[in-house]
Amino acid sequence: MKHCFYNETVGFFYNNSRKELATYWRTKDVLVVALGLTVSVIVLLTNLLVITAIIINRRFHYPIYYLLGNLAAADLFAGVAYMFLMFHTGPRTAGLSLKTWFIRQSLLDTSLTASVVNLLAIAVERHQTVFTMQLHSRMSNQRVVVLIFCIWVTALLLGLIPSYGWHCLCALEKCSRMAPLYSRSYLTFWAVSNLVIFLIMVVVYTHIFVYVKRKMTRMSKHTSFHPRYRETMISLVKTVTIILSAFVICWTPGQVVLLLDGLGCKSCNVLAVEKYVLLLAEINSLINAIVYSYRDNEMRSTFRRILCFPCPRNSKYAPTALKPHAAERGPHNGHFTVDSSI
Repeated sequence: MKHCFYNETVGFFYNNSRKELATYWRTKDVLVVALGLTVSVIVLLTNLLVITAIIINRRFHYPIYYLLGNLAAADLFAGVAYMFLMFHTGPRTAGLSLKTWFIRQSLLDTSLTASVVNLLAIAVERHQTVFTMQLHSRMSNQRVVVLIFCIWVTALLLGLIPSYGWHCLCALEKCSRMAPLYSRSYLTFWAVSNLVIFLIMVVVYTHIFVYVKRKMTRMSKHTSFHPRYRETMISLVKTVTIILSAFVICWTPGQVVLLLDGLGCKSCNVLAVEKYVLLLAEINSLINAIVYSYRDNEMRSTFRRILCFPCPRNSKYAPTALKPHAAERGPHNGHFTVDSSI
């Protein structure tokens, strides 16, 4: 019969995993917390701005923008989770109860998983619209709601599983080094799941990239090829490149480190980089708002309306009447312009 250690302290498990538990505020702890809180505040403000813009502008009441709003909500949640971590890290970790420690980790896992799954949903939606030459998906609002519900259910399941059994409180030899109360098998599962999602995204966006290049080459041979369509396609290729680059840079290091820890790599100094790879993954929540929203002209116009709401009417920053959305102007050369910003 296994002996469980539910009544032990957090320090007991940190000692078991040989992970240093700070007893006072060191310079590097202060710097990590200061940088983490700064990033969290920026993530909160930018994603709150995106959500507000989607709510108040009727032009954004389409499936893709609902998914973008949900992505912003997931990233907003990630900012809250990371801020919670910053207030419960360093020397404060030793004073946490096991329940609070699990809450701290579950918030991070849930928010980051929701963000990644949202990115996958957006990639699939963009793939569908690009290949059918549509501006917006034909997905109904009810299906979008169901999809968003499934995204959060998936994120919650993956985030809460450790708290409800997939831990190492009853098997100390299986404890992770980076997360001393988590089982290494869970970290392996979580890392592999995210890497699989990452590979699917690479395949989807690579397919979009190849299709767009072939389309541009084929269409450029016709004298009736509209310059506007070419500009749209080039912009789409640039956006796809930015998306993949940001995702690879921000997520790959963290997933590799988690996988190495989950596989029990003894020679890998995962503890030396854990805080930095987690911060890098959190920064992706900021980049998401920039890439998926700030590249959209209509979105930027809405941002100005929100931020300049208290501005005087005669100010040069006062909002002007909305112009028709460029992507809604109709067909060019027999094809509808694809919304290249997303």
